[in-house]
Amino acid sequence: MSETSYGKILKDGMWTQNTGFVALLGLCPLLAVSSSVVNGLGLGLATTLVLLTSNMAVSLIRNLVRPEVRIPVFVMVIACVVTAVELAMHAFLPGLYTVLGIFIPLIVTNCCVIGRAEAFAFKNGVAKAAVDGIATGLGFLLALVLLGALREAVGQGTLFAQADLLFGEFGKGLTLHLIDDYRGFLLAILPPGAFIGLGCLIAVKNVLDARAKRRAEARPVGVLHEAGV
Repeated sequence: MSETSYGKILKDGMWTQNTGFVALLGLCPLLAVSSSVVNGLGLGLATTLVLLTSNMAVSLIRNLVRPEVRIPVFVMVIACVVTAVELAMHAFLPGLYTVLGIFIPLIVTNCCVIGRAEAFAFKNGVAKAAVDGIATGLGFLLALVLLGALREAVGQGTLFAQADLLFGEFGKGLTLHLIDDYRGFLLAILPPGAFIGLGCLIAVKNVLDARAKRRAEARPVGVLHEAGV
């Protein structure tokens, strides 16, 4: 198996193979929780922590686990990590814990978590498994935050509303009111708005990727032309 550079791992996890925009994994929490920036940021950070810890744990024990029982072992490891994260959020962020509710323990069933354990952590060393966990988690967090920002801005005319749930007293001054006396747009907050918003963001990503690909293909031609070839 060819070695994968840390840069490629980061790029793949955060952009090229983004969990929410490309792989389309974990759509249940992505669509359900992303009604605001704070909700998306909270769940994204929790998922990133779970991915980092579970990837490292799986990589550490990969030589001790028989391939025939690897999936049950992965599930047990991920469940233990999620339980620890859930208890920590319940203790230190009770408001956010109440808002996110069932979607915190449901991280156990998130396809991207067990998928990275199976596809990457079980086949690589601890350092690369940790980087992969961070990159995949940040990619998922990016999808949650962007979709949450889009839905909150269109639906409520605000950004970072109820930031005190995550940042305490400091968060009370972070709320941005984009439009004065905005009456709101209910569709953006409802489940159909999540599907529409996600589709728009995927379309934007595809456009950016297509433009980057055209620039990359045109660059060698320009270099050859300048060289007189």
